[in-house]
Amino acid sequence: MNRTRLLMIGGLALALGALVSVLVYKNLQGRGPSTGEPGADVIVALDDIQVGARIEDHDIRIARFPVSGLPGGAYARKSQVLGRGVIIPITKGEFILPSKLAPENAGSGLPSMIPPGMRAVSVRVNEVVSVAGFVGPGTRVDVLLTGTPNGGTEPQTTTVLQNVAVIASGHTLERNASGEAQSTPVITLLATPEDAERLTLASSEGRIQLSLRNPLDTHQDSVDAANAKGLYKGGTVPAAPPRAAVRPVKQQKTEKPPPPPSVLSVEVYKGDKKTVVPLPEQSGEDPK
Repeated sequence: MNRTRLLMIGGLALALGALVSVLVYKNLQGRGPSTGEPGADVIVALDDIQVGARIEDHDIRIARFPVSGLPGGAYARKSQVLGRGVIIPITKGEFILPSKLAPENAGSGLPSMIPPGMRAVSVRVNEVVSVAGFVGPGTRVDVLLTGTPNGGTEPQTTTVLQNVAVIASGHTLERNASGEAQSTPVITLLATPEDAERLTLASSEGRIQLSLRNPLDTHQDSVDAANAKGLYKGGTVPAAPPRAAVRPVKQQKTEKPPPPPSVLSVEVYKGDKKTVVPLPEQSGEDPK
């Protein structure tokens, strides 16, 4: 009898303990980490959004984050981002920020990716010109021109533009995620209006070649034009014509004229009149 009562008391104690544990666990789970910091609603990406896409309602959602963990400029209302074009890829769960979107009413696609004051210029390429297809969106290139300058007969290569951004490869506005080459017949570059003119002129003057560069290397190098004579070993630049030898001119010494001969004279007085009579010059020899 005592054994049965003890078992009943033990079972009741275990059940009561389990019930209390469950209640405490649910209470702690419902509270979560209490930081005492207010939260704010922000817009985040519900899925990956590619460059050139227009943001739709199914692309975003509203999430709540602590105010201290929010980046500057984060949007809080869907109406602020709906219909705007994406100029930088956005990954799932990432905040929607102004730097990743085109300006309002700028549309989507390639036009929305052109900053104010810049132009998009396309050049025709092949696998050689596009560095085996590795020149793609997001890369930076130098533009080289090979042609014959006006009045010359020898072709030369010169660097026309440096550190130019590539914004499209054919109809593709984003880089291949795997880093594979993309062979397209047209590459679109982002340039200033002045550089766009130079690029268009270079395309008609000779052959264009793109030189792929590291995106971290933004230094503008001073590169001289290259010609055929500098490619071959021992090639020299034509020497300047020899200068004619200049003989020094001897200065002729000018002799001073001899002093005039001294003239002897005699003063003759006739009354109050005075007359000077010159005497003939006498030589040092005695007259015979």
